[in-house]
Amino acid sequence: MRRARQHAERNTRERRHRLAQEAARLMAEGGIGDYHQAKLKAADRLGIRDDASLPRNREVEDALREYQRLFVGDAQADTLRMRREAALQALAFFEPFQPRLVGRVLDGTADGHTAVSLHLHADDADEVTRVLADAGIPAEASSRRMRLDRTRDYDAPVWTFSADGLAFDLTVLPLDTLRQAPLSGTDERPMRRASHAQLQELLAADGVAGFGSSAPQR
Repeated sequence: MRRARQHAERNTRERRHRLAQEAARLMAEGGIGDYHQAKLKAADRLGIRDDASLPRNREVEDALREYQRLFVGDAQADTLRMRREAALQALAFFEPFQPRLVGRVLDGTADGHTAVSLHLHADDADEVTRVLADAGIPAEASSRRMRLDRTRDYDAPVWTFSADGLAFDLTVLPLDTLRQAPLSGTDERPMRRASHAQLQELLAADGVAGFGSSAPQR
């Protein structure tokens, strides 16, 4: 019985590893930006129907980093730096909203399909609308369900637009979320985020791997 259980657990681990690698490949090559979507598509391609074999988002992220290191290399580093430099300008432009860079441009896994994702902070989201309109930036409005903490969800206003060939994604959150970042869909922990000053430091150090789990939360 024990040997059979160990065999089953080993098979599950192997399937999780294969799924994580395939999901990472789909994200890197197919432009899929959502971990859950990538996992489901990978499971379909590999013919794996066992939910217990689905890897965690963090496992897929680790596999994506490894894939980019092995198969993309300097090209991915250049793509990442371009987006971080664009993010620095956007953080300066939206400074009245105490913006923070989040997502794959910050964590170092951004590719040519990745938008620059910012969190803006305002209790009146229409203030962001007015700034975009005054700047002549044609932005598309939508909303996104965010987990502010383990007990509260929030439908956040979102604006997306393109500038200089890059996509930007702005999520507007209440001012009190500056004290505690919303939870990440990757690991259910407070999201990693960076201010203008922090991103400047990152670019100066040419730290293309991102802050990592010990990134300061501001």
